[in-house]
Amino acid sequence: MSPQARRWADLRRQIIFRAKRLNVGHLIEADQRYGQRDALGPHGVMLFLVSDAPTEPHGYRLHTAYRLWLASPEADDLPRLLSDLADIAAENVARCTAAGRRWHPIGPERSMVNGGDMSPPAGAVYVGVGVTTLDTDHGRWQQVARTLRDVPVGGRRLSAFDLKGQCYTLLTDGTALHIDRDPHARLGVDGIRCTKTLDPDRVTHYNPHHDLTEQGDHDTREVWRKLGLLHNVLTAHLLPGRQP
Repeated sequence: MSPQARRWADLRRQIIFRAKRLNVGHLIEADQRYGQRDALGPHGVMLFLVSDAPTEPHGYRLHTAYRLWLASPEADDLPRLLSDLADIAAENVARCTAAGRRWHPIGPERSMVNGGDMSPPAGAVYVGVGVTTLDTDHGRWQQVARTLRDVPVGGRRLSAFDLKGQCYTLLTDGTALHIDRDPHARLGVDGIRCTKTLDPDRVTHYNPHHDLTEQGDHDTREVWRKLGLLHNVLTAHLLPGRQP
């Protein structure tokens, strides 16, 4: 396999690690602020960029910036949140271009993010966008968060570390990646589904996740579709001439 293919496989693994860590941090912060005036919403957006790093094994360093929202009815609707963000990004591109300036989602003007690597090196290249969400097949965040405050009858009280989380990611090489983060998953079940390989040395003749963005129920497919809209806007602007 080519060095470029190995680099992308390594990048996918790094993004999985980074997204899981961010999802856990999102969960802990949302739990701590639950019920307060500054309570966090259940969804966030992640931006992934890479910069040259000759001393690293594959010659790059990953940078992750993110945006979390305060809890509100609007912040509960993930497809709408992504659609609105895509519209805002397109508007920012048009407005800055008309003024003779170049807009970047990390800022400094009209930044899309409010945490993480807010100052990546000059020349860092956009490689993808993702979602961290606390809504899972166990229930919506508001429902699940309330169970942490219930006093169990003769049972063990749950903590935030017992709860699941999810991440969706689209990369500029065409990768779609879904993470079902489950702290109580069976041994050997990593909850990762990816349209492209994570192991460049493994020969795979069939990938059941090759059409990942078309799998699942309507709500899941809608998340992929709206995330794709945002990804298309960012890719067209930051990597002109390249199709996502």
